[in-house]
Amino acid sequence: MQTQILPPTPEHLALAAEALRQGQLVAMPTETVYGLAGHGLNEQAVAKIFAVKERPRFDPLILHLPAGLDLEALQGWLVDLAAFTPAARARLGSLVNTFWPGPLTLVLPKGSQVPDLVTSGLPTVALRVPAHPVAQALLQAVQVPLAAPSANRFGRLSPTSAQAVYAELAGRIPYILDGGECAVGVESTVLKLSPDGTPTLLRPGGIPQEVLASHLNLPLSSPPAPDRKERPEAPGQLSSHYAPGKPLWLLPTAFTQLQPEDWQQLQRLATGHSHLGILSFAAKPELLAESLSHHWPEVTFTLECLGPDPNLAARALFASLRRLDEGAATLLLAEPPPVVTGLGYAIMDRLRRASRSWKSPLSSLS
Repeated sequence: MQTQILPPTPEHLALAAEALRQGQLVAMPTETVYGLAGHGLNEQAVAKIFAVKERPRFDPLILHLPAGLDLEALQGWLVDLAAFTPAARARLGSLVNTFWPGPLTLVLPKGSQVPDLVTSGLPTVALRVPAHPVAQALLQAVQVPLAAPSANRFGRLSPTSAQAVYAELAGRIPYILDGGECAVGVESTVLKLSPDGTPTLLRPGGIPQEVLASHLNLPLSSPPAPDRKERPEAPGQLSSHYAPGKPLWLLPTAFTQLQPEDWQQLQRLATGHSHLGILSFAAKPELLAESLSHHWPEVTFTLECLGPDPNLAARALFASLRRLDEGAATLLLAEPPPVVTGLGYAIMDRLRRASRSWKSPLSSLS
């Protein structure tokens, strides 16, 4: 199959919408990451998503909806809110009115027309209204919910550009709509709302949990640790995920805080790797480069510096990791973000899961 990257002209949007109606898959931009979209109520199209991504069927998908929908219009066929208390309905309405369109996914009791394959057999469905104008134009054109996980092979780095999608899925899908670089850069926040209105954070993402807790005037419950769960309730809950193809180790502290004995142990662990890929949040990358050259003079390295601003760092995270993965380095080292609240929490979540994929041995460092 030939894969085409298309600018989002009216003609190309119509072409993509028709392909989706016919059960084909199309990669579309959202404000978070690029999604691999398929007709969300067509089981054959949904099955193609799992096949193209090589995604296990126990990992549920998110349905993407056009803006302007009345939540009550979804009752029965997409969601089942019959058991919701009046207070829970009010809480849900407040979240929808405030954060949709945007990078918030809500997990709710599912309605009768949602295929079990979308939800991996769970009694809940994940719904989102993306804010990206190209995604919205496509949703308005196709007029069906679109299941759209990240447009990459399962477990790998999420794509934040059309070119990154092409690198992942060329030859597997017919069309990629090019909407430029994603503005948020990490996946949506996933929030489960129970019938009594209890909010549970299932995945940190583009809307900080502090913002949601403040809006609801409630603390957010946390699910069990992923490695203790029998099955995920939402995408991105597996303990190993978002990983590059090369080993990635996550330091327990910033490079600047490593002690001499830590540098020595790091060098021992990395024996055999003469070119390193360094992911940093340093405000002054030239000082970090000088420190690396001083403490580890026998290696060469490629430095990707995201900077200390969590909004800019999140936007550049996956693209920077992808460049390091495609470069000369044989081992990637990442330091934690300087702040692990707000978007910093989502960044840290992605790095932890990526490093677990490679069984990082660095937990013993101070």
